[in-house]
Amino acid sequence: MLLTVSGPPGSGKSTTAAALAEAFDLEHISGGDIFRELAAEHDMSAVEFNKLAEEDDQIDRDLDRRLRDIALERDDVLLESRLAGWLAGDAADLRFWLDAPVDVRAERIADREDKPVDVAREETVTREASEAKRYMEYYNIDYSDLSIYDISLNTARWGENEVSEIITSAVEAYDPADDEGKYPVEGVRYDF
Repeated sequence: MLLTVSGPPGSGKSTTAAALAEAFDLEHISGGDIFRELAAEHDMSAVEFNKLAEEDDQIDRDLDRRLRDIALERDDVLLESRLAGWLAGDAADLRFWLDAPVDVRAERIADREDKPVDVAREETVTREASEAKRYMEYYNIDYSDLSIYDISLNTARWGENEVSEIITSAVEAYDPADDEGKYPVEGVRYDF
């Protein structure tokens, strides 16, 4: 089984992905973890490497290539990143999108990173605009197009345990014999 969990910063991706991976005994592959591995390979901190990534598009491409390769080559994986659903493409059994209003996500980010909410909100909005532009430029991915996802969930409406229960229930209820077809992932340039 290959599941993907995608969404913007502060949406609850990591929390939900960890619970889902544990529930189904899947290897949890996090884009953030791979980013940190790439930083270590370059003998840099994640913060230093992120600054470099803003200037060098090959860093994003290396990360995304690794995620795509994992999706195509491994079994029993849960892939978590902003682009996981797009990168896994039709190889994914189920693709989930998690989101929440930007003010909610900014509060979550501010809490976890110990910074003022207004700073977290401004950084988040700026980061998302930059990423959306890069995803379109690099891969022809319209990040706002949620049509490829099997479920899109506003995580602000439920607690983290309930969000995990909703997604876990969806996976448990899935029966490939009843599957009439997933939305195809089309038009993406996997140009790494």
